[in-house]
Amino acid sequence: MLNADYFSRYDALITQVLPTPAHKHGIEQLVIDGQTVDVSWLQAATVPLNVTGLPGIALPFGQSSEGLPINIQITGKWHDEATILAIAARLEALSPVAGLHPRLLTAE
Repeated sequence: MLNADYFSRYDALITQVLPTPAHKHGIEQLVIDGQTVDVSWLQAATVPLNVTGLPGIALPFGQSSEGLPINIQITGKWHDEATILAIAARLEALSPVAGLHPRLLTAE
């Protein structure tokens, strides 16, 4: 994870939101690399950053073959929301999925 001086050297950290593309609404388990996991396992990428109180924002930056979003998250240092919002605006302008809206897929 981050060491204490990361944000003294960098303005932001950009990572994935989930270790997979978005999933259908209403499902409770996923198979990832042959292992069945509870969908709450997917929070592993965001929870460590959430508990720090650091500001963050997520935005779609790709799309799965099913048309579901693949999102990135941008995390900044304390009290520096302006920087991550500026980075998000620049990335959104470059995003290959800007303006697209995913189809709503539900579990059957």
